[in-house]
Amino acid sequence: MALAGNDMARVETLLTERMGSPVALIPELANWLVNAGGKRIRPLITVSAARMLGYEGDGHLALAGAVEFIHTATLLHDDVVDDSALRRGKESANQVWGNPHSVLVGDFLFAQAFTLMVDARSLDALHVLSRAAAIIAEGEVRQLSMVRDIATSREAYMEVIDAKTAALFAAAARVSPILAGRPKAEEDALNTYGRELGLAFQLVDDALDYGGLAVILGKNTGDDFREGKITLPVAIALERASDKERAFWQRTFVDGDQNEADLDEAIAILKRHGALDETLEAARGHAQNARSALSVFPENDWSQALSALAGFVVDRAY
Repeated sequence: MALAGNDMARVETLLTERMGSPVALIPELANWLVNAGGKRIRPLITVSAARMLGYEGDGHLALAGAVEFIHTATLLHDDVVDDSALRRGKESANQVWGNPHSVLVGDFLFAQAFTLMVDARSLDALHVLSRAAAIIAEGEVRQLSMVRDIATSREAYMEVIDAKTAALFAAAARVSPILAGRPKAEEDALNTYGRELGLAFQLVDDALDYGGLAVILGKNTGDDFREGKITLPVAIALERASDKERAFWQRTFVDGDQNEADLDEAIAILKRHGALDETLEAARGHAQNARSALSVFPENDWSQALSALAGFVVDRAY
């Protein structure tokens, strides 16, 4: 978003400074992921919301940096848990340096995130972001417990992504009105905006993982399938599965018995039941909810940009 270019350049500088360490491997590994082409959507939300509200200080830059470091730390840890080979189109850090280094550098980034929160000098913003970090961890643990569990309902899955993905989007938006000293109604509206945008973002990722668009995601298409992750398309297909289809999910997910043809079969099953289209339709609904949440704010360039961001999140699928 060109409108936020100056603020985002300052956030980038801040991230680079805070990744510095006399332990050479820390900035080397952190840079591998931080500079790997991420879209910076979460910190972009923070700086754009602050500017929409007329905030003129620098605290939003520290909070935006904290948001990005929390996100990056969770990615490092996730790749270890999932034993992922790719992240943003390149080898994942754990493949290059190993799991122990990735975990510890993730811990370093978490620590730097909390330092940045303190730098913003807002106890309430610190509370929101620290609580979000805890909720993300809870969501990740819940998702881990649901891997290969074909009894997982769509409702249970939505609760997981509300925690592991949407919570940080919501916090990224919510801290700006807190920092700017705006009314509670505006804080609630931006919290809703972020949460709904985060849900839309995750559901698009869920659909794309079965859509043959690895270049967009920067990971292997079918990763969720190979890892036995229950995502919304799979939960929908399981609700409508025939006995033969349920046996397929039992073999490939529960038993972990997969062959090269199974991903294509999984995609065929999802399409047969309209699961991918339904997932994308749900994403569009959440994106519209995000846009609607902005209606409490006077229209200006920044509110229009935040609305457009909701459209971008969904348009990735097309």
